[in-house]
Amino acid sequence: MKLKPLEIVEAFEFIDDWEERYRYVIELGRSLPDFPDALKTDATKVEGCVSQVWLRVSERDGIIHVAGDSDAMIVRGLVAILIAFYDGRPVEDVAGLDVHGYLRSLELDDHLTPQRSNGLNSMVKRIRRDAAELVSA
Repeated sequence: MKLKPLEIVEAFEFIDDWEERYRYVIELGRSLPDFPDALKTDATKVEGCVSQVWLRVSERDGIIHVAGDSDAMIVRGLVAILIAFYDGRPVEDVAGLDVHGYLRSLELDDHLTPQRSNGLNSMVKRIRRDAAELVSA
């Protein structure tokens, strides 16, 4: 079953302690489907992340599909949060979606290291870029 962005927001509101929130983010990452090693290539690797991150953005019938992985547990959880936010939406809507507002609602800005914040922004840029290329194709 696909996790919905609102479910993540509600979980974050329910969990007061940031240690527990980090554990929840790690659990989100563990719930991601396996990302095949064959897809862990330079083409899917996200530049600008301290950890290794791979994202595959595709489109089917006008709907965006995002898959990903990371070698770091918390970052894999951040990948899961972005997948929950973007996956399954119309590909042409991606550019106008307020992902930064969504991430602010999770209060991630205040609780991620600068390196992780930069990596998260790199992932967002990658998803938006790949979606724009799919729209213009």
